[in-house]
Amino acid sequence: MTAAATPSTAAADGARIVTRFAPSPTGFLHLGGARTALFNWLFARHHGGRFLLRIEDTDRARSTQPAVDAILAGMRWLGLDWDGDAVMQFARSDRHAEVAHQMVAAGHAYRCYMTAEEITAQREAAQAAKQPLRIRSPWRDRSDAPEGQPFVVRLRAPREGATTIEDRVQGSVTVQNAELDDLVLLRSDGTPTYMLAVVVDDHDMGVTHVIRGDDHLNNAFRQLPIYTANGWPVPVYAHIPLIHGSDGAKLSKRHGAVGIEAYRDELGILPEALDNYLLRLGWGHGDEEKISRDQAVEWFDLGAVGKSPSRFDLKKLENLNGKYIREAADDRLAALVAERLPQADAALLARAMPALKERAANLNELADGAGFLFAQRPLAIDPAAAPLLEGEAPAILASVHAALDALADWDTEHLEGAVRQVAEERGVKLGQVAQPLRVALTGRKTSPGIFDVLALLGRSESLGRIADRATTGHDS
Repeated sequence: MTAAATPSTAAADGARIVTRFAPSPTGFLHLGGARTALFNWLFARHHGGRFLLRIEDTDRARSTQPAVDAILAGMRWLGLDWDGDAVMQFARSDRHAEVAHQMVAAGHAYRCYMTAEEITAQREAAQAAKQPLRIRSPWRDRSDAPEGQPFVVRLRAPREGATTIEDRVQGSVTVQNAELDDLVLLRSDGTPTYMLAVVVDDHDMGVTHVIRGDDHLNNAFRQLPIYTANGWPVPVYAHIPLIHGSDGAKLSKRHGAVGIEAYRDELGILPEALDNYLLRLGWGHGDEEKISRDQAVEWFDLGAVGKSPSRFDLKKLENLNGKYIREAADDRLAALVAERLPQADAALLARAMPALKERAANLNELADGAGFLFAQRPLAIDPAAAPLLEGEAPAILASVHAALDALADWDTEHLEGAVRQVAEERGVKLGQVAQPLRVALTGRKTSPGIFDVLALLGRSESLGRIADRATTGHDS
């Protein structure tokens, strides 16, 4: 006999769709979790439903308030707003225990008095037989409970037949019920386990669709009997593939940053770029690469989620991020870059953004590129650029200084004209003048357009920097 998971009544009759994101606060919000949250958010918003947030803090030893704060901050940064208040799972422990006791009374769960030694013996026997451990409790069908002995409450899981889940991503998946064991619902101290709490919370919160990583697919088969025992509708399941590193292995710290805050704070990624990139990891809409939030809400559906793991590629993310940087408002970018350059003038940064952002792939590159604007004289010269200040360079810079000093109007048009005139008078190409001039002004071989640099630095600062190198070359 094969039992099929019955879809949620709410989902079946077209009632309002409810999704949830349920992270454990034992660390940062990682990339996989962020993508799961995004998919849940988009599915709910696409259908005009509700997106809920639940913090699964039942692991009291590892759950921390800083981790909770980091998760909430990461969600807000990514623009993933949730409906209602965030639910703290541990605060609902009494409700979880209540359900477990009701299941015992109804015969769907039982008190198990197995000792640690008995469990160890079953584990060793399974290891010797090279089989997975499946606890078989002798107390499943006994009623002679020992007086005053500690016990756990176990689910009376089905042992005959099979269960099939029609997963919206993985398709039809069947597990033989003999492969499942009687999982613990309440520990010996009376506290509920994760498996019980998840089901009770999803039911009580009205969740119609459970969209989560495919590492939870086996959990779905273990959790289904809890729904059935309580006569609750089963949610629609959609188990999405995990994110792998560029080498095909499961994404981990050895592949680089895996926490959202690192992409924000250390790598200088914009939230809309990370959202867009995560969306395209495992989901697609034709050949579209750059997808706005409004388009994502309009287009998102579970049918376009692939079954295979996606590979994270930082270079592709940075390429996409560069596109978003070029479209971002200059004032916004200036404010973000100013956080990375404490000495910076936000107004000057905003004026410089049109020239700076054309080359930058992230906020760090923007900040690095803007550094010359706020450097103190005499400018430090990059060793790779120093040779450009040798030979005829000081004499060329002296000519440039004289030509620029004579200008009445300090704008890019007149600045360009003056520099070109110096090149013509000295019988050299424009680059032979522009290269030492760039180094004198910025200390580097690369920068925004040299005439933009002159305009941004202004007359006094520009002439001062040129004079420093026109008289001494690169040795000062």
